[in-house]
Amino acid sequence: MSFDTIPILDLSQAKDPSTKPKFLDELRHALLEVGFLYLKNVGIPEELTQKVIEEGVAFFDLPMEEKLKIEMKNAPSFLGYSRLDAEITAHTIDHREQIDLSTDHAVRTPDQPLYRNLFAPTQWPPPAYLPEFKPVYSEYITLMGEISIFFTSLIAEAIGLPATAFNKYFDADQQHKLKIVKYPDLKELGLWKEGDEVKEGQGVGPHKDSMFTSYLLQVTKHKGLQVQNLRGEWIDCPPIDGTLVVAIGQGMEALTQGVCMSTTHRVLSPAPGSGARFSVPFFQGVSLDAEFDELNDLEGGGGVGRVPEEVREMRRRIVERNGGRLDDVEFTFRSGGSARTLGEATLRNRIKSHPDVGERWYPEILAEIRAQQKKEREEGDRKKAAFEPQQNGAPLTGGLGQVVEAH
Repeated sequence: MSFDTIPILDLSQAKDPSTKPKFLDELRHALLEVGFLYLKNVGIPEELTQKVIEEGVAFFDLPMEEKLKIEMKNAPSFLGYSRLDAEITAHTIDHREQIDLSTDHAVRTPDQPLYRNLFAPTQWPPPAYLPEFKPVYSEYITLMGEISIFFTSLIAEAIGLPATAFNKYFDADQQHKLKIVKYPDLKELGLWKEGDEVKEGQGVGPHKDSMFTSYLLQVTKHKGLQVQNLRGEWIDCPPIDGTLVVAIGQGMEALTQGVCMSTTHRVLSPAPGSGARFSVPFFQGVSLDAEFDELNDLEGGGGVGRVPEEVREMRRRIVERNGGRLDDVEFTFRSGGSARTLGEATLRNRIKSHPDVGERWYPEILAEIRAQQKKEREEGDRKKAAFEPQQNGAPLTGGLGQVVEAH
């Protein structure tokens, strides 16, 4: 039986020697069987959480001309404001408005790799309008960075690795990222009017997070976040007060030899008239200089070391019990292709998601990506035509899984 609910874990138990073994058992279950979990008592002061919510929601009330002064396409870092419908996931437009923030870094120098453009000063909202925004979010990103690295050490322990197994993939001045996202409801989007049937709208399409772990603060009471289980079913992940939602990324799955499950998820647009959904996802950073060859070289001392056989066997039994793994999303965290480092792969994925930034700052890479996407679509169409079942000489439609991209 695949999961139909998301487990809730209490991080305070991991800090008490008497309850830590129980916590690690629960964490191991969540990692191997779900790839998603709620985490409570994470250590963020409630006062700070409320300021994060207040400042984040207030950002979207700024005059459009002020938001456009810090628009993402103004810089090659992919940091800054994105207008509604500016991002693409699974070849489809996401109906969301957002701002991407980061720990501040110096501008790339000419001798550094191109992906170092991803490290840069954040484009912050004007302090004349939001004087508390930068200090509040700088503090939150710093605290969440510390919490995420501690949690990663617990992941290592839960699957039989040393607590320090992932440390070599964190920089001394590690960059972490965060989004503040507004998902307008279907009526506000103009996708529904009185008397219409209510259809699904794509807040963000099916995808997996790319690196190690991410931590979502669900600000409003809307449902909308859904997680895909091993049978391919969509399971609701509604807001629960006092928790963050933790998602395991593709990097964690790859480094743990498939033991820690990276799970496909999506966000549906809010129902007509229910108002906008707001959320604040934090994305744990990883050293972009890490090379795929090293990540996969277990025999040569690369990666995080071999996960114990008994833990890998647990994961194999889970997959077999569910009849194999059903995924609607391409696994993109792998060696091969044109990317040698995590930084190169990350840059290409960001260009895919934000082609407006790609057109302005990375036109040659964007042209390569579009040519590859065209080739993949044509190949997919040929395969589909060759294997489509026939009925009375006409192809049947429906029932075929869609292959989409993570972002």
